[in-house]
Amino acid sequence: MPHIEEDLASRDDQRPVSGWMEWLDSRTGIRSLLHEALDEPIPGGARWAYVFGSGLLYLFLSQIVTGVVLALYYVPSSDHAHTTVSYISKVVSSGLFLRSVHAYGATAIIILLFLHISQTLLYGSYKGRRELLWLSGCFLLALMLGMAFTGYLLPWDKKAYFASAVGTNILSEVPLIGERLQQLLRGSTQMGTLTLSRFFVLHVFVLPGLLLAFVATHLFLFRKAGAAGPFREDPVHPRLPAQRFYPRQLILDLAASLLIIVVLALVAHFMPVHLGPVANASDTTYIPRPEWYYLPIFQWLKVVSGKWSLFGGIILPGVLALLFAAIPFLDRGRERRPWRRPVIVAGFAIFVGCYAGLGALSYHDDTRDVNVARQLARQKQAEIDYMRQPFQPDSSSTTTPAVAAAVDPLVTKGAAIFAAQPCGSCHGDRGEGTDIAPKLIGVGQKYPPDRLAYLLHHRTPKMIEGGMPPVDLNPADTAALVAYLRSLQPLDGSRSSGQK
Repeated sequence: MPHIEEDLASRDDQRPVSGWMEWLDSRTGIRSLLHEALDEPIPGGARWAYVFGSGLLYLFLSQIVTGVVLALYYVPSSDHAHTTVSYISKVVSSGLFLRSVHAYGATAIIILLFLHISQTLLYGSYKGRRELLWLSGCFLLALMLGMAFTGYLLPWDKKAYFASAVGTNILSEVPLIGERLQQLLRGSTQMGTLTLSRFFVLHVFVLPGLLLAFVATHLFLFRKAGAAGPFREDPVHPRLPAQRFYPRQLILDLAASLLIIVVLALVAHFMPVHLGPVANASDTTYIPRPEWYYLPIFQWLKVVSGKWSLFGGIILPGVLALLFAAIPFLDRGRERRPWRRPVIVAGFAIFVGCYAGLGALSYHDDTRDVNVARQLARQKQAEIDYMRQPFQPDSSSTTTPAVAAAVDPLVTKGAAIFAAQPCGSCHGDRGEGTDIAPKLIGVGQKYPPDRLAYLLHHRTPKMIEGGMPPVDLNPADTAALVAYLRSLQPLDGSRSSGQK
């Protein structure tokens, strides 16, 4: 609408400019940038229904800030991750509060994403040359879900470990390349340090980088297409009187962001997130349950297990995702009123109803089964008890491996193999021993290298009886693992009688 744009430009020219602002504008062109950002015309005027996008942008920035602070203390390895998160939660000043804000911020993003998508679909805001804008939003949705998934494993407690194991097992259902995809994500056939480091890189570097790129793309495409306005507005040629983004819509967005800040702060203060006991792959009694927004998917996988797992776990979700992304290409008309678009609106409502129903069914199944309910209650109580305990630093009796690994690449490689294999789940992350397997500290002094290599591939009857799985390694990897085992020495250098 040319006359509106001319009026906005004339009003902008009449604004007084202070000396320092004029100096800054002559060097940066900030006035033109502010004009582009604040003088965007909104057909039909400002509304509370438009605050979800700004709220998501604020939450994303909040996640970056809190994530950077948490990363200052975090070590992405299976033998230190849980300890560092425990240190953040129990020792660092306001550490538990920041971690809670970060964790609840991820949940808030999922909630606002749902509200933003619902508003966009009900208002028909994807119409009128906004196909690329919708597709960029779909990519942002997938990336946000990926951020939530990869960040879930990082605390390395039992809840995170077993829930992530279930999630990565879904990849194995992909035909032909499923097992390779699973191993690529885990770094090995088992979950260990390599899995944790890959999730950390994805969560801290890869996915945030892609998110920044797609957020910028989404904002550019939004400004290019313009605000869609209310559902009675024409998506191509707006006719309703327009109102500038500044000041009314900006005030609404700031008020919504302030409300998000207050709610997150109150929830994080009064209901801080828990950290459970350290992950232990040998715990066969633990019942994994993901976060509430992934719980319907978890329930669906239980429904379609067996011969229907490929169709229900891979094909059907893929088809639904493609249909969701193709909505602007399937609904090409200009009609935006929801009651005039029954197929799209009803389809979305049915999907939301089924998704919520699966989540409710999962909760119902857990409460109906007495044994499951008791075990879940024990797991919850274990988290509460762990949080009440004082911080306990690493009490490993070995320091030589860290020194040796710094100067011997073979020991470093062996440490990675040890973490990738199921050795640590029985013997401890650093060979300190557990209730089900002896310690390995000093085993390198008890046996020569060739004998250790032989025992790895030729288990004794006692080792088989103890449940040690067969080791399938090539000679080079075997030599590296033996070098690492020989580096496990007591602090005082005394010999240990532990054995494999």
